[in-house]
Amino acid sequence: MLNKAISALNAWFPAPEVHAHCDGPCGVYDPSSARIAAEAVVSMTKKILDLEHPASGDKQAMASYQNTMSRYVAIKEEQAQITKDELLILWTDYFKPVHLEKYPDLHDTFWKAAKLCSSCKVEVSTQHAQELMDAVQKIHNMFWATKERDVSWYTAS
Repeated sequence: MLNKAISALNAWFPAPEVHAHCDGPCGVYDPSSARIAAEAVVSMTKKILDLEHPASGDKQAMASYQNTMSRYVAIKEEQAQITKDELLILWTDYFKPVHLEKYPDLHDTFWKAAKLCSSCKVEVSTQHAQELMDAVQKIHNMFWATKERDVSWYTAS
């Protein structure tokens, strides 16, 4: 009985069809979150490489070293994943076929940036970390150009 009433109401007063370019039609996109996370990847990579290994036999120094190293690695990997997530949201939710006309390398740029995020998780490479920052900067420039806005690139460090 209730189902029939609901069906009748839906037939008499159908919900309007809506369209959104993503899961949540907020329309708020900004590559800055990817930049901040990528910058953390660069920072943690440098800290990992600069961390001094303690002399053997000093258990307290070794425990402190291992604790610090594990924290740096965890943060690096977490931030690389955040960078990837933020880039994938821009790629799959914001950019549309019309943007490919102006940026025919858009898909390749995002694909390579996502691969760099994975590389930064798997290895400790200042080269790949910097390449990731460069890719995020390129995406930043493409993104703001699609909005016809000149938003300066800057880094926090």
